[in-house]
Amino acid sequence: MPATTQEEVLTALKDCYDPEIPVNIVDLGLIYGVKIDPADNDQQDITVEMTLTSQGCPAHVTIGEQVKSRVQQIAGVREVNVNVVWNPPWTPERLSPDARKQLGIE
Repeated sequence: MPATTQEEVLTALKDCYDPEIPVNIVDLGLIYGVKIDPADNDQQDITVEMTLTSQGCPAHVTIGEQVKSRVQQIAGVREVNVNVVWNPPWTPERLSPDARKQLGIE
C-alpha cells in the first residue's frame, strides 16, 4: 500500500468546515502542519496541528472530531491525533485566495 501523503491529508481536510464560516478549514488557514509517521503493517499515524479562528470558538470539539474522522477514512491510516495550538494566533491574512473570494474579501 502506498504511503499516505500530506497532500492527501490536506485534500481530505477540505471536507471539514467551521460551522459558522462557509469555507473549509484548509482554505481558512487553520491547518498549521501535518506529520506522518510510519506504523505497523504499512500504515501511518497522522498528527494534524491546527488552530481555530478564536480561542473561545464554541465549535472546537466538533471541528477536531471532524478532522480526526475525515483523516481516519484515508486508506493506510492507523491513528490520528489532532493538536489544537494557539501560536501563532490565527489572523485573516492566513485565508487562501479562494477563501477570500468566497467571503467577498478581495
